[in-house]
Amino acid sequence: MFKKMFIVLLGIAMTIVFLDQVRAGDEGNERKGKFTYRKVYKTCFEKGLVDSPKPPLGPDTKTQAQWKRVFDKKKFTEFGCKEEWDKLSKDQLMNIFAYLHAHAADSPSPAKCK
Repeated sequence: MFKKMFIVLLGIAMTIVFLDQVRAGDEGNERKGKFTYRKVYKTCFEKGLVDSPKPPLGPDTKTQAQWKRVFDKKKFTEFGCKEEWDKLSKDQLMNIFAYLHAHAADSPSPAKCK
C-alpha cells in the first residue's frame, strides 16, 4: 500500500518538475538574456555604434508593458546596432526579453544594466 502510494506521489512530483521545466523554456532564461543583452547592446553602445546620444537602455528604463510591446512588435531600432540584433535567434531574443521584463522599472526587482 505505502509502496504504491510512494510511487504515485513520486510520479506526480516528477511530472510537475518536468512541466515546470517545459514552461520555463518557453519564457526565456533571464541569466542568458542578461549575458546576451550586455554582449550585444552594451558593446555596441561603448563602441559608439548606437545612434542615440542618451544613456544606455537598461531594464529599468521601461515598464514591463513597454518591454512587451517592443518585443511583440520586434522594434529594436532604439537599441542601435541593427545588424547585431538581426543576427539574434528567437531563443536569444526570448532570453533578453525575460531579463528586461523581469527587471523593468515596475517589476518587483528593477535593475540597471551595469
